[in-house]
Amino acid sequence: MAVGDDGQDRAQDAGAGGSVTAALPDSVPKPARYCGRMSISFDVSGFQADATDSWIDPETGDRAVVRYFPLAPDLPAPLEDLDTLRRRLCEIHASSGSLIEAFVIGVDGQPALLRVEKMPRHNQPSGLLFAASIVIPKDRCSIALMMFCEETGTTGIREAMTMARLGFENFSTPHPYAPNVAGKLPYNRSDGMEWDSAFPDHPLTRLRQRIARIAPTIRLDPEFAALPPFSG
Repeated sequence: MAVGDDGQDRAQDAGAGGSVTAALPDSVPKPARYCGRMSISFDVSGFQADATDSWIDPETGDRAVVRYFPLAPDLPAPLEDLDTLRRRLCEIHASSGSLIEAFVIGVDGQPALLRVEKMPRHNQPSGLLFAASIVIPKDRCSIALMMFCEETGTTGIREAMTMARLGFENFSTPHPYAPNVAGKLPYNRSDGMEWDSAFPDHPLTRLRQRIARIAPTIRLDPEFAALPPFSG
């Protein structure tokens, strides 16, 4: 599966097998080794391993998944061209839901793409799945750490309360990355990180908090880190 595939497929694929090392205690970063050489490790405190490359928080159901892609990345633009990358990602994710945000970040000294998206829950009448991926692309392959947080129980509270505060006419706005793109799900101001503090238990808030905590702990195999960079 290529890096650019939609998040719904990635979520359904989260339990697929891989060739990573045996499970370690929750307090120890997990090394994920693919093809006998490429690896990534990160802090999995609070998670339990439920597959060779997948971890789950038993309290929330939040999931972390690692994938190694042995192909040239199919990102739609170089990381250096962030405006084009954001616009094209909006277009790509419009068919499955909506891109929320995308940034270029540093991961263990390497440039990486962090994107956050939302989509309807698979085969469920209501609720959303929020997904984040940190993709470290190289010229011939890539590694991705993906996280999934589902909206369960009573859904739509964040949107309803934000709309009540902002007013209906100010709630849904054109996407700042691609104003002319209309996604399967609308871009709502309630998705903004400025609302996270008002909804600390919402899955989008949890997703951002997990990424903020885990990203600085990521360590890459030196052989992978030394590969030539992705140039688009």
